[in-house]
Amino acid sequence: GEPPQTAAEELSRRRQFLREHAAPFSAFLTDSFGRQHSYLRISLTEKCNLRCQYCMPEEGVPLTPKADLLTTEEILTLARLFVKEGIDKIRLTGGEPLIRPDVVDIVARLHQLEGLRTIGITTNGINLARLLPQLQKAGLSAINISLDTLVPAKFEFIVRRKGFHKVMEGIHKAIELGYSPVKVNCVVMRGLNEDELLDFVALTEGLPLDVRFIEYMPFDGNRWNFKKMVSYKEMLDTLRQQWPELEKLPEEESSTAKAFKIPGFRGQVSFITSMSEHFCGTCNRLRITADGNLKVCLFGNSEVSLRDHLRAGASEEELRRVIGAAVGRKKRQHAGMFSIAQMKNRPMILIEFLLLLQDSPPAIPSIFSQDPFCVQGIRHRVSFSNQKATLWEGGWFPRTPLLAQWRLRSSCPQRHYSSHLDSDANPKCLSAVAQAPATPSGPLPTADQLTHVDTEGRAAMVDVGGKPDTERVAVASAVVLLGSVAFKLVQENQLKKGDALAVAQLAGVQAAKLTSQLIPLCHHVALSHVQVW
Repeated sequence: GEPPQTAAEELSRRRQFLREHAAPFSAFLTDSFGRQHSYLRISLTEKCNLRCQYCMPEEGVPLTPKADLLTTEEILTLARLFVKEGIDKIRLTGGEPLIRPDVVDIVARLHQLEGLRTIGITTNGINLARLLPQLQKAGLSAINISLDTLVPAKFEFIVRRKGFHKVMEGIHKAIELGYSPVKVNCVVMRGLNEDELLDFVALTEGLPLDVRFIEYMPFDGNRWNFKKMVSYKEMLDTLRQQWPELEKLPEEESSTAKAFKIPGFRGQVSFITSMSEHFCGTCNRLRITADGNLKVCLFGNSEVSLRDHLRAGASEEELRRVIGAAVGRKKRQHAGMFSIAQMKNRPMILIEFLLLLQDSPPAIPSIFSQDPFCVQGIRHRVSFSNQKATLWEGGWFPRTPLLAQWRLRSSCPQRHYSSHLDSDANPKCLSAVAQAPATPSGPLPTADQLTHVDTEGRAAMVDVGGKPDTERVAVASAVVLLGSVAFKLVQENQLKKGDALAVAQLAGVQAAKLTSQLIPLCHHVALSHVQVW
């Protein structure tokens, strides 16, 4: 005769029961750094009904044969084992999980697992409005929806499909059914949607949304480039200019997001800073791919097949040993954004479709989109130096002007750095060390590290407040190749558009004056003289 409980009341009751009957946390889900992994992400499918630019190459990806994907029973068997050992939150991902025909049944059967507090789903929202009532009844307790723009035409450009209005309908359906907050994931990419930050935040004034701005991350096939990434601090500065009263909220344990709220607004905004400020130290996440591989780190390329062990008839104890060994090998942190861009890993679509971001990074083409010498990120110091020396001796590098050589030899110290980080790297700015006179006959010496990268591989601006002012000379040289006709016209100043050399000289002076603005993390450079030959 009691009135039916709401979903929120039922969830609260389950959590209270679990707090009162909590068992000791499983050792095999605790890594060598003491991190207890209580959150499991399971990919239900590799397929997706969108083609988001940051997630999947335009040409698509080769999909795993259906026979090699986890069956529903295998998914539930693994989920049951993990929950028994301490996992209390499971998030279903993809591909796009809502295109799997039995997704509602999977949620319902997961909901029956004693000890599981939260069942979440990360979706692109296309099918959400239609399926959410059934999913809620089955036990779904948390929703993350991908939406990278509020402009319908731009939406089609980013995801290469139609569907903007379906996603918005899904968001409003989630609010209508009482989900609070409804998390909206927005991957921010420079030149694409960073101009919409304020519009997204404005949504939180009247709606119970948690808009989560995600730093653009590297994955195979998404052509990641450092210049496309908008950092957390840059986004935060943009928001503070509009809303200086923006307040930081207390961080939840093992949270991937830095949360903020504007007083008086119903919702909040968060930043997921996988690239600029990783959260590896509190990572509590594991993930299982659709083909049954366990990944202990989102950006790591190490995987172990649980599917193969299941199909070979492994017992629960044998599976525990396999999982425990993988968790035990988990590294303290990921490699840093620049190293990540060089690693080999799956495209995002084959790990998870949407980024409720967490652990650590993989492979993409070099961060240098134009790399005429195929240096690939200057990762190998020796090969780069040898190649540079060969090119120089072969005449492809212009010689330093004689006056500049004389000035450089006289009194100005030179510094040369490599982006190779040694294990004992010092994040402090390396002091200038005088080098031998510059000559074009061999490879340049290198120091052990970049000056503006800390020990965790993150970009960092150094403090030069205590350094004495010094006078230095910098020289840049280039060769422009012209055909014989164009060369003669330039030489004789006969171009119809004017004196090309004079314009080039002015451009060189202007570029020199903008040096500190063009170089990331560079302090202001006071110029006393610029000479263009």
